[in-house]
Amino acid sequence: MVRRIIRIDEEKCNGCGACAAACHEGAIAMVEGKARLLRDDYCDGLGDCLPACPTGAISFEEREAAAYDEAAVKARQAARQSGGPAHAHPAGGCPGSRARALARPQATAAPAGEKPVSRLAQWPCQIKLAPVNAPWFDGAKLLVAADCAAYACASLHEDYMKGHVTLIGCPKLDGVDYADKLTAILAENEIRSVTVVRMEVPCCGGLEQAVKRALQQSGKFIPWQVVTLSVDGRVLD
Repeated sequence: MVRRIIRIDEEKCNGCGACAAACHEGAIAMVEGKARLLRDDYCDGLGDCLPACPTGAISFEEREAAAYDEAAVKARQAARQSGGPAHAHPAGGCPGSRARALARPQATAAPAGEKPVSRLAQWPCQIKLAPVNAPWFDGAKLLVAADCAAYACASLHEDYMKGHVTLIGCPKLDGVDYADKLTAILAENEIRSVTVVRMEVPCCGGLEQAVKRALQQSGKFIPWQVVTLSVDGRVLD
């Protein structure tokens, strides 16, 4: 049947996960850092997800789609409430906001005289505040890291920040697209390489996508890599 259903523009999606949280039917999920309509029959076409999207990536379209299956949706909601299988994130919140306890080995005190050394090479370090033409950008290896990374990964300074100019940000909390600022930094300075350290949560996909677009828009070939950390600090890829 032809009916009204949502459409998600992946180019505009910043991976914040707000639409997935707003979709009480469970039709939307985060896949590889992007929102995706997984079940046509779970979408009622009412669009609760539209006002939740900060980038305008969601719209309506008329197309061939399975009919809305209210019974299947209610069964899914009942399974989730009873602790059965559902999405990887609970209703009413972004996956990155899900509360969880992290199992850690019992901490031991560092040996006397071996205090960690900060590897932050410049100030400011927030993407929003960093000047585009700062002298420390020329010839630099650039690290673009999620705000949370330094708290999840105890060795971030030694493993990633050492020898790099570090910029940090959170696309969800800042509510901005960093692509234009990063494009200017890459285009107007001689950056040698770019490393992105992001968290596993979907909203952090916006940081990776902003860097990717900036690299494309800069017109330069700059080696880059992405490191994804779990919320307990393990390297996932």
